[in-house]
Amino acid sequence: MKLFHKEFGSGKPLIILHGLFGFSDNWQSHAKHLSSYYRVILFDLRNHGRSPWSDTHNYEVMAADVAESLKGLGVNHGNFIGHSMGGKILMHLALNDSSYIDKMIVVDMGIKSYPMHHQDVINAIQSVNLENITARSQVNEFLKPILSDEGLRQFLLKNLYWKEKGVLAWRMNIEVLIDRMSDVLSALPAGEVVKETLFIRGGLSNYILDEDIDAIDNQFLNSNIITIDEAGHWVHSEAPEEFTQSILSFLLR
Repeated sequence: MKLFHKEFGSGKPLIILHGLFGFSDNWQSHAKHLSSYYRVILFDLRNHGRSPWSDTHNYEVMAADVAESLKGLGVNHGNFIGHSMGGKILMHLALNDSSYIDKMIVVDMGIKSYPMHHQDVINAIQSVNLENITARSQVNEFLKPILSDEGLRQFLLKNLYWKEKGVLAWRMNIEVLIDRMSDVLSALPAGEVVKETLFIRGGLSNYILDEDIDAIDNQFLNSNIITIDEAGHWVHSEAPEEFTQSILSFLLR
């Protein structure tokens, strides 16, 4: 599947893969800043944003989508950043088609499987009847009692678009994402990765715990893990300056 993409800047490619329920716009401010150093390519992953929808949603096909889309753009290799689900896609790409990767940065995603923990977001999305909505602000007000986190609500609201005059719709294929959630939460298969890798975790997040580090080191043989103490799962938006400094010091050395 060829993915929708946006580009900023020129030079060596830097490909950024967003997380679950996100899309390329979530990374646009970072892309504009990083475009001083790189040709930044932002993809909308399948069933997200402006990319095609499909009933198939697993890491093997999502990694293949990235490879196919890069080939279509004439990109043979580059540096990568992947956040959350995008980080797990990047890990699968490193296992299955590592020739595309020079250096890779995985943001707040481990190699282990995860229990279901998106139910509040799913409940919130499913509770909104868009047929009765005439303004985005109404959705925000409707979601407030369900999701108290303003940042999380705004993250979800960015997925709303005007399908036609007076008709709002979600950019994500929520039915398939819910149905395939077990695939999204699955562990990385066995196999050593030798690509130079930086794992960035949020100190307030539980996605990569101290007890997970040995297993990551054993699978990613040329890796380092750093912690941004005051950030949670959305490290890049919660601590943007420290995050940018960390990735550039890794990529430019």
